[in-house]
Amino acid sequence: MATEKNEDEFPRQVGYLRQVRDLAMGEHPLSRFVPPLLLLADAFLTSAIIFKVSYTEIDWKAYMEQVSQYIEGERDYTKIKGGTGPLVYPAAHVIIYWVLYHVTNKGTNILLAQRIFGVLYLGTISIVMSCYRKAKAPHYILPMLILSKRLHSIFVLRLFNDCFAVFFLWVAIYIFQRRIWTLGSMAYSWGLGIKMSLLLALPAIGIILFLARGVQASLKQAWLMLQLQIVIAFPFLPANPMGYLSRAFEFSRQFLFKWTVNWRFVGEETFLSKEFSYSLLVGHISTLALFATTRWLRMTEKPVLELVGNALKFQEPCGKMQHAISIRVSPNYILTTILTANAVGILFARSLHYQFYAYIALATPFLLWRSGMHPVLQYAIWGVQEWAWNVYPSTDLSSKVVVGVLFAQVASVWWGTRKDFVNPKGEGGASKKLT
Repeated sequence: MATEKNEDEFPRQVGYLRQVRDLAMGEHPLSRFVPPLLLLADAFLTSAIIFKVSYTEIDWKAYMEQVSQYIEGERDYTKIKGGTGPLVYPAAHVIIYWVLYHVTNKGTNILLAQRIFGVLYLGTISIVMSCYRKAKAPHYILPMLILSKRLHSIFVLRLFNDCFAVFFLWVAIYIFQRRIWTLGSMAYSWGLGIKMSLLLALPAIGIILFLARGVQASLKQAWLMLQLQIVIAFPFLPANPMGYLSRAFEFSRQFLFKWTVNWRFVGEETFLSKEFSYSLLVGHISTLALFATTRWLRMTEKPVLELVGNALKFQEPCGKMQHAISIRVSPNYILTTILTANAVGILFARSLHYQFYAYIALATPFLLWRSGMHPVLQYAIWGVQEWAWNVYPSTDLSSKVVVGVLFAQVASVWWGTRKDFVNPKGEGGASKKLT
């Protein structure tokens, strides 16, 4: 009797394990409840953080000081300053914090501001989960989105403008996944108008529009993005147009070694050297070129030089195959390409501050999954990264971990996507659709 009972128990246990596996992969009927339950749990966690953890003043006061000068009539960007220095963000930043200035009683109602950022945080997580779902990512990676101590801090304890920038980046990704190209371009351009960090995703967005819409239509999207930037900046352009451009998109900005999170281990002398800066730029461009030529454009089944030549002649990149190529620009492809371009840019960034983790934390779970590594290893790498970004001030060890994990993500995604758009015989081709 005992033997028969054990024999009956084993299939039952296997069935339970299969259900757990299906739930983790998002294939169980109850899987649809996992994202909202995680979001609800995160809402309670975020509320607890707001009411139990002390707010830390870093940039909020400076933002309010800058907005007050705008309200007083100052339109020369080079003359607008705050306690932490000059205004170095595009005009959409001013517009958003102008609204917050009035809503929060000139920035004095910090608790209300934290609640607003709490809603913004939950909205961002919700959009990210929606992007993951459209890319058919498994549910077991979702807890990594809501368990980040540093990410909660960036949103509800620091009130950084990166929170709005990253929100609109993910909104743009979701809209692109829905193939609503113009609205997605506008959402991206608005986010770029908050902070120029979103430029890191521009190469990927350009390729996506190029493949999905063709040369002329993608150029129209680029023109619409530029038009929105002009409209956003219009109040400041008559006073000092070059001053606005030099401050809002300050490519020559010199970063302080003492605040860096990533390259501290190279030493201050190397960090400040032009040779190091040029090396990072070459690495950035070379890595983007590697992904573009060996991954992102492979679906076209055409040589890159031919694609570039056709584009320069304003010819559609794939001729009669254009519609077929456009269909292959799937939600998974869009998310993988944009997040990879962003990760490459962050890896080769000369200096990262703690708020930049907002761009990393929301992408890491998906990139680790796309790498194809074991789930246990995914969580291990995520945990190590989370530790490194919570070390304050950064150390040689923590900065090595930051750079090492970013490199691991970029390299593993490149390897993990090697079979995308490759036929069963392993030859180049677009027979495999990335869904």
